[in-house]
Amino acid sequence: MELTVFDINGKETNRTVTLSEAIYNITPNDHAVYLDVKQYLANQRQGTHKSKEKSEVAGSTRKIKRQKGTGGARAGSIKSPIFIGGGRVFGPKPRDYSFKLNKKVKDLARRSALTYKAKEAQITVVEDFSFEKPKTKDFLKFLQNFSLENTKTLLLLPENNRTIYLSSRNLQKAHVLPYNEINTYAILNAERLIITESSIAKIENFFNKFNK
Repeated sequence: MELTVFDINGKETNRTVTLSEAIYNITPNDHAVYLDVKQYLANQRQGTHKSKEKSEVAGSTRKIKRQKGTGGARAGSIKSPIFIGGGRVFGPKPRDYSFKLNKKVKDLARRSALTYKAKEAQITVVEDFSFEKPKTKDFLKFLQNFSLENTKTLLLLPENNRTIYLSSRNLQKAHVLPYNEINTYAILNAERLIITESSIAKIENFFNKFNK
């Protein structure tokens, strides 16, 4: 699959790039995609939720009323879950939601996500660029040149570029990642995938090394 390379102004250049069939044109595996997205979202959870149980609630331990003769049910503690302010039964406890996923499953999921983007013609290749200093207006103008200012975009770079990252940070629908941090969730969450020209080869090498 060949794609035209655009410049930063949204104009076509006389160059093209060839996308690897092994990455951008496979038979997608939806279950692998599901598992990888599930793991990504699970890893984002802090798992710090906590509610107090009966033994942790502050309150007196004296018996609040006599056992018999009151006409009501027996009660031994004001900290009982049946009273307002008492402990909670089977409440949430801190836990780790992350889980392991086979390396080859993650690889298949990412290739599947990139294949979906390629088949839906949602990949744009631009020549390498940078900004002199962080400026949101510059990144917004870059998106406007491609009519993507109101579109969820993911820009893949050949390396960490702090200037570009800071320029995009205040734009809610813009997301920037170096090629080696590519993940299935970010790819599928974006409506348009923008890849810089030099990132194409690096992404291919990344997948080849990842699959060894």
